[in-house]
Amino acid sequence: MKLHKSLALAIFCATLAPVAFADEAIRLPDALPAFAPDKPMPVPQVARHALGNGLQVWVVPRDGVPRVDYVLAFRHAGLAADAADTPAFASMLAGLLAEGTATRDSRGIAEAAQGMGGSVGAYASNDALVVNANALPSHAGGMAALLAELVRSPSFPEKEIELARANAVQGLKANEAQPSFRAERTLLPALYGDHAYARTLATEEGLAAIDRERLVAEHARRLRPDNALLVVAGRIDEAAALALAKQHFGDWQASGEAPPPTPPARTGAVPTRRLLHREGSVQSTLRIGRPAVRATHPDQVPLQLASTVLGGSFSSRLMQNLREEKGYTYGAGVGHRRLAAGGALVSYADVRNEVTGAAIGEVFTEFERLGNQPVPAHELEMNKRYVAGSYLVSNQMQRSVAGTLASYWLVGLPPEYIGEFVPRIREVTAEQVQAMGRKYFQPAQQSVVVVGDKAVLDQLGQFGEFTQAE
Repeated sequence: MKLHKSLALAIFCATLAPVAFADEAIRLPDALPAFAPDKPMPVPQVARHALGNGLQVWVVPRDGVPRVDYVLAFRHAGLAADAADTPAFASMLAGLLAEGTATRDSRGIAEAAQGMGGSVGAYASNDALVVNANALPSHAGGMAALLAELVRSPSFPEKEIELARANAVQGLKANEAQPSFRAERTLLPALYGDHAYARTLATEEGLAAIDRERLVAEHARRLRPDNALLVVAGRIDEAAALALAKQHFGDWQASGEAPPPTPPARTGAVPTRRLLHREGSVQSTLRIGRPAVRATHPDQVPLQLASTVLGGSFSSRLMQNLREEKGYTYGAGVGHRRLAAGGALVSYADVRNEVTGAAIGEVFTEFERLGNQPVPAHELEMNKRYVAGSYLVSNQMQRSVAGTLASYWLVGLPPEYIGEFVPRIREVTAEQVQAMGRKYFQPAQQSVVVVGDKAVLDQLGQFGEFTQAE
């Protein structure tokens, strides 16, 4: 009884709280203390080795969390390596690695990993296929053996292939009902043309074409030591980590021809305008974008800061304009895609039907402002702190450090870049940000995709002629 009364009182107080404080503005102290100086990034010491079969091995000893992390990354093995008739094949390949080997089934693999206090998993990105594993330090050797087993001798059981295909088909059907997925599928060709980066989303026909024979062949072609990096991080010394790498991967030999590097993607394109009809939709999903540059391009650091100013945080200009000032949307931003062979800048928002045209206009207004006016010093400093701070926080965990190092290797950046990024961000000037605005955010360069009811078409004519599709 007392519990019920206490609960009722808590609910009553919670109900009154908004009323009690409705007229009370939230006030911050008049003189907040200054930010403390930025802490430097603790740059990890990376011991680099290469085995005789071409496998690169990077070891990062750390005294933090009591575990050892492995990241095994394969270049030119991801979604961009997929044949045109089987887009997203790499995701299926990655997902099936832990579903059976020559000596264990999927349950045996999961139980082995859990018994070592860790886990295993794999995924495919545009540029790579990556396998992750971790274990307690006392089981570092056992987990290295299990990792080698997964990547060297997967069995691709027929029943697991059928289950993975069925799940992928159901997932695809669910995705196709989402306006964001439809917008992405339409935008990719506008960004990349006939490049492989435009064919990274699954199709039902492509999933149906995946069989065990193709999985076995592509496994042998893509997962090979002469195109791979193994990062070992955690409570393990360099000699022990290298010995495990040699023991479990040293006799691994590649056969056949390796996948070729992904050709360069275009950095500019003739803008397109598309309206995808979604009958009865009460809001419009907007995607506004253009191709950009590869991850190693000199523009990347100032471009990252410019895209953050526009739409990389809750305090960004698009969010403040479209959400806080206009009330058009719950969220708006800019996605900055940095890939090995190219990139893209994609702005996004979901807005009410009646403000679809106005929202696009505000996005373009912010684009023009970035290119025409220098970013004020306080705003530039705020965004530098945000980018640098986010980077420092994200790379405190050893698994994140291992993943970051692997991601740099995949796109062609050296391991030293992990300690160079924050100083480079700090050095970006307002003039450089403005130059990025002029170069990459001119409204005339942008493709626009709108997913929503065709009743909004009369708002779009000011931005060019939109072709319609169902």
